[in-house]
Amino acid sequence: MKRLAIHSALLLILTGCATSSDLEATRRQIDQVNRQASTRLSEVESKLSNDKLLEMVSQVENLKAEVAKLRGDVEVLNYNLQTTQKRQNDLYNDLDGRLSHLEGTGKQDASQPAAQQASSGDSQASPDYDKALNLLRARDFPNAINALGLYIQQNPQAPQAAEASYWLGVAHTALRQYDAAIDIHRRFVEQYPSNHFAPDAMRNIGTCQRDLGQVDQAKNTFRRLIKLYPKSDAAQKAKQQLAKM
Repeated sequence: MKRLAIHSALLLILTGCATSSDLEATRRQIDQVNRQASTRLSEVESKLSNDKLLEMVSQVENLKAEVAKLRGDVEVLNYNLQTTQKRQNDLYNDLDGRLSHLEGTGKQDASQPAAQQASSGDSQASPDYDKALNLLRARDFPNAINALGLYIQQNPQAPQAAEASYWLGVAHTALRQYDAAIDIHRRFVEQYPSNHFAPDAMRNIGTCQRDLGQVDQAKNTFRRLIKLYPKSDAAQKAKQQLAKM
């Protein structure tokens, strides 16, 4: 029994020694693995950081490009808005000038005896035409168009039919119905080249063409107006419009 106890003690000692050596080796391996893992993890983190940085830089560049494009779009919209507003103001100022002729005519007609109005062949001799002009004076352009069109249709040979056609084109212009205005005023100029409204009708054709983006056609119309009616007020205004185009 004593000998067995001694052998057991020696075995435990040897086993303990072997276990300590293995543990030390294991610890070294673990340390090595930890160092390798730490190094690898640092490499991965660095790569991820670089990739994220590159992605962020790419996103920033894309955002800069989008902002630049939006700024360009805004500048174009602002320019178009300013141009549209200016042309709209010019149109209304022009219409006011033309319609002031109607208002002045209306005041003169009101001061004339009915017999004199009828003999002079002015608008008071035709209630339907007078009604259409009153709608035009009131800037009720849609109803003025209907009334003028109906008057022309029912009274094609009336003395006021020519001027009714001119005012019909003006009403379409006021509603920015440029194609209709061009067609009406073009026919007006062809049928009534000696009418005192013919130069204004030609200028309106050119203005409508300009607002439709038909710049070359507008220039040709203004040049033709200046050639045909050089002393007219419309020709002088056409020269000013040409200088701005």
